Order: sequence, then structure tokens, then C-alpha cells
Amino acid sequence: MKRQTRAARNRQVAQAKTVDSFQNLAARVGMGAGSQNDASGYGFSPMSRNRVQMEFVYRSSWIAGQAVDTYADDMTRQGIELKGDMPPDQIESLEKAAGRLMLWDALGDTIKWARLYGGCVAVLLIDGQNPETPLRLDTIQKGQFKGLLPLDRWVVQPTLQDLITELGPNMGKPKFYEVIADAQGLMNMKIHYSRVIRVDGVDLPYWQRIAENGWGQSVLERLWDRLVAFDSTTEGAAQLVYKAHLRTYQVDGLREIIAMGGKAFEGLVKQLDLIRLYQSNEGLTLMDAKDKFEAHQYSFSGLSDMMLQFGQQISGAIGIPLVRLFGQSPAGLNATGESDIRNYYDNVKQQQERRLRTGVGKLYDVLFRSELGRPPPDSFDFEFCPLWQMSDTEKATIAQNLTTAIVGASDSGLVDRATALKELRQSSHITGVWSNVTDEDIKEAEEEPPPQPEGMPDENAGPGATAEAANEKPAGGAAVRKEPAKAG
Repeated sequence: MKRQTRAARNRQVAQAKTVDSFQNLAARVGMGAGSQNDASGYGFSPMSRNRVQMEFVYRSSWIAGQAVDTYADDMTRQGIELKGDMPPDQIESLEKAAGRLMLWDALGDTIKWARLYGGCVAVLLIDGQNPETPLRLDTIQKGQFKGLLPLDRWVVQPTLQDLITELGPNMGKPKFYEVIADAQGLMNMKIHYSRVIRVDGVDLPYWQRIAENGWGQSVLERLWDRLVAFDSTTEGAAQLVYKAHLRTYQVDGLREIIAMGGKAFEGLVKQLDLIRLYQSNEGLTLMDAKDKFEAHQYSFSGLSDMMLQFGQQISGAIGIPLVRLFGQSPAGLNATGESDIRNYYDNVKQQQERRLRTGVGKLYDVLFRSELGRPPPDSFDFEFCPLWQMSDTEKATIAQNLTTAIVGASDSGLVDRATALKELRQSSHITGVWSNVTDEDIKEAEEEPPPQPEGMPDENAGPGATAEAANEKPAGGAAVRKEPAKAG
């Protein structure tokens, strides 16, 4: 018996019709009922592999630019809030170093090119170390870290023949990334995976990821059909503007005049020139009594609704609300768009936690050692700053509540004055107040002697004397000791 080929089996599967759904054969409704919908399907066009096309779309389409840039900008816009047992001056030193080295700008570019091309890595630039060797954090000296270098998937080649075999979240990923000669830096170098922060575009299943050389796919690939539909609708609407006001001029015996030519045709052309001249200057139309002039108006009703529907599909495909993507005011009674923006910010927070937390943790571990010369404390942690901006009233309320709580803890003796000042200054990036508390103020508070609790004897007072009695002095400055009352 002749064995059936794989291609024949695939054709049979493709021609098979599913009947496990609603059907009305008489009306040809439902899958497999013989309607035009049965011919529908999904093709496969791996546009992520066409680098030039992705770049042309990114450069020419503002919607494509928004799809790539908006998430990246919002994920890196506010930075992080450092937490842990660290004095405020060290936190400020790390924040200044992050700004000086433009770390968040580099992370933003890494996310952009990952979304555009399907993948990108940010290389940790550590002076004096071989990038091919595994990163050892304990070898980083003060001042060695020089920043990040984003390299997209088209300038680095992952070593798919040499994968990570150690158990962990990186298992199965490339162990090295080889930089091509046309890159903007580190040309022809081999970089160990521990020295990069990797960001993928849209995650793909295993076999599709293998087809993409181990990377994800561009965010523009899923958006493509909606993007073409939106731009086609917009351009079509723009072309209708030229036809919004059509005028027709019926000339008696026009066909004979054109066929005759000569002075008759020249007279017709001269007449049309005079009509245009006087219509522009005087608003008059000169024509023969048998001629007929008509103006036709084009109706644009329903066009705006259609364009809005395509815009909403674009918004849904990208995952960015209309109020953020198009910058338009939300429609509807009492609509503010606040709920849409909050939901979008929640999605951004999810992407931050999923795609940036591990990399940012490694980044600040390196930055801590390079800037402060020591490893971070065990309590070190961070949180991504919220994107929702508080109003001045909300900031004032939070500032008042925080100040009241900190002052209350200080007055009750739970914390000393220096700790209270540190807490006040550390909350200044949220409340906008107490930012002028200096290191000198904190140092002066640390050098103050601890207050004596009421009823406790002073160290310099005699036995049996209380702090109040020991502090009582006459005008001359000598302490006065009260004699105990005699019995009887």
C-alpha cells in the first residue's frame, strides 16, 4: 500500500471543515455551511524578519511610532524608588549617578528597539573587564561602571549552538552574543549573557522563536492589517476633500464643437476661461441660454464614525487608550478618561515587573558597587514609581499626614530626631516638601545628646536626685540640692 505523503495529509486537513458549531445549511450560516466565510483564514507573513520594512514603517507612520515609543517611554518615565536601610545621601548619590550615566534613557531605547525589531540587549559597560567572561559582582571597583549600550537583534548574533544549561530562568537562552562589525560599539566582540539586560518584543512559542533566531516578534506585525486599514481610511477621506464640491457645465452641441475644432473650439475654451475669471472675482457665471451649470455637494456623514471605529481597533491592537494614543478628549457625559488611563498604567506596571525588574535589579547592583564602593545592603529593594500624577491637593494631604506621623513618632521617643529628618527628606520626592533638609542638619541632629526621660536621675546629680532637681540652678549657676525633709 502506497504511503500517503505529508503534503497530501496537510491538504486533507486544510480542506476539512469543522461542524462542531452553530449551522443553518438552508441559510448558509455558520462554519462549514458553504458561505463566503468558509474561505476565510489566517496567513503567515513574518514581517519581523524584514528589517528595512520595519524601519520604513517606523519612520513614516506616526501610529507605528506611537506603538513602539509610547510603552517604552512610559515604562522608563518615572524611574524607581529605592528602598532599604540606606541613608538619604547614598540614595541621592545613586539617583544622580543614574542621571549622569543616562541609564533610563538607555533602557528606554532598549525597550523601543525590542518592540520594533523583536529583541534588543543593553550591555553593561564595565571598564577594564573582558566582556566575554561571566560577570562577577565582587570584582567591580568604584568608578568602573560607565553606562549601558543598547544593541538590537540585527547587530548582535546569539550563539544558538551554545545555550545556557544551568537550571534557572535563563536556561535555554544563548550563552553569548556576538556583535557584528557594523555595530555602534563593541564591534566583533563576544559578550557573556550575564553582562546584558535582554528585552524581547512579543513573546513567541518555541518553534516560532527558533524561526526568529531566538528572539520575539515586532509589535507591528500583529498591528499590520489594522494599521493598513486605518491609514487607507484616512487617506481615502483626505482624497474626498478634493471632490467635496463638484461643478458640471452642460454645453449645447459640445460634441460637434469639439469635432469641428478651429475657431469654434477656441471660442468654447475662451468662454470657460471667462467663466472661471468672473466666478473668482465677481461670483458671476456667463453662459449661453441653452447651457446648464450645476454644483454638487458631497456628504461626509458617517465618515467620522467609521474613522473612529478604525482608531478604536488600532487602540485595542496596541493596548493604548485613545486618550493617550491620539490625545483626544474622551466622549460621553461626564467622561474624563481617568479609568482608561489608570487601566493602561496598570498594564505598564505589569510590563515593568515582567520585563524590567530582573534587569534593573542587576543594573543597580552594579551601580551600587561602582558608585559607593560596596555591595548593597541585604534590605535593598526598589519599586517602580507610579505613573499617575497626583494633584497639588493630594500632595499636600499626603505631606501633612506623613509629617504628622513622623513628628508623632519622634515626640513619643520611637525614633530620634535624626531619623525623623531622614524620613522627611526621603519622602520629599512624593510630597514636594522637606527637600531642603541638608546632610548638615541630619549630622547635627545625630550629635545631639539623647533627651532625659522624666523622673530619671541625671548622671551628674547626686544619689536620690531627679533630673528636674539636678537641673535647677540659682542665678550664679551652681546647682541647688534640696535637703530631704526630716521625719517628725
